[in-house]
Amino acid sequence: MLFPGIISLPPHTLLLAPMENITHTVFRCLCRRYGADMVFTEFVSAEELLHNRRRTLEKLTFRQEERPLGIQLYGHRKEEMTEAARRIMTYAPDVLDINFGCPARKIARRGAGAGMLKNIPAMVGITAAIVQAASCPVTVKTRLGWDRDHLDILEITLRLQDAGIRAITIHGRTGDQGYGGKADWTLIGEVKNHPGVHIPVFGNGDIRTPEDAKERFQQTGVDGIMIGRAAIGKPWIFRDIREYFRTGTVPPAPGLRERVELASEHLTESVKTRGLPRGVYEMRSHLILYFKEFEIFQHVWKEMITCTDPGKILELMNRMTEH
Repeated sequence: MLFPGIISLPPHTLLLAPMENITHTVFRCLCRRYGADMVFTEFVSAEELLHNRRRTLEKLTFRQEERPLGIQLYGHRKEEMTEAARRIMTYAPDVLDINFGCPARKIARRGAGAGMLKNIPAMVGITAAIVQAASCPVTVKTRLGWDRDHLDILEITLRLQDAGIRAITIHGRTGDQGYGGKADWTLIGEVKNHPGVHIPVFGNGDIRTPEDAKERFQQTGVDGIMIGRAAIGKPWIFRDIREYFRTGTVPPAPGLRERVELASEHLTESVKTRGLPRGVYEMRSHLILYFKEFEIFQHVWKEMITCTDPGKILELMNRMTEH
C-alpha cells in the first residue's frame, strides 16, 4: 500500500508525526521498534538548509533502521524550496514531505507552514516544482483550511494530487485554530471518500488511545493515522494500537522498571547524538510523560527535570525502582 514497488506499508498504517525537538533519530528508532510503520524528521527549513545551518543539517541524518523515513521540508519561496528539495535528495529519504500545516506564528506569518493555506495557488506551484525536482515520492501534510470560513481541504487535495503528490496527511484543525479545540475528522473522511481522490489519505489530530485510532479508522476509512503528541513518553502506543486491532484488547502498559530501562536508553542515546546540554533539555518532556502516573515520581520530578547532568538523572530514575 501507499507507493507500490517503492514502499510497502500495511493496512491501517501508523505514522509518527514530525515534531520539532522531539522526533530526532533516537526517538524515531524507539517508535519504529514499537511498531510505527513510518517516521518523519523534525521540520527542515529550506532557507536554513541553503545556508548550511549546522542544526538544520543534523536533522537530515538518520539510521537505516528508521526506514521507511520521510524528511519534512517547509518554506514559502518556490526557488528556495525547490533547491532545498534537490539537496535533500542526496540524503536518499524514502519520502519528501512538504509541511503546509505548522501553525506556529513565526512560521505561518511568513506564509510558510499553515500560512500557505492563505495562498493555494502558491502552494500548488511550490508542490509541482518540488515534485519535478525530487527523485522520491512527494507527500504533503496540511490542515482543513486557514479558518472555518475557508475549509478548502478538498480543493487543496485535488489540486495537489494533480500536481503529483503521492499521499496527503490532513490534520483535523484549521490553521488559525492552532492546537486549540478538538480535531474535526468529518472533512478528512469526506476527502478520503471523494471519488476524485485517488491518493492515500492519512488523518491526524487527537489520537490519544487505541480506541481513538479504531474509531477514526472506522469513521473515515483513511489509509492511515499519524500520531504526534500521544507518542511523547509513550512510544509503545503504536504497539498498543496494532494489538487492539488484532485482538480487541489493549496490552498492559510497561511497568516502572521497563520504563526506566527505556528512558535510560533514550536519555543516553539523546546525549550521544545531540550533545550537552541539548540532549538533556530535549528529554524533559519525555521524562515527565514516561513517569507521571507513578507516585514515586512525584518525589523526584522537580530534581529530575531541572538537572543537566545525565548521570544524576540516570541515578534518580534507578532510585525510583528501589522503592
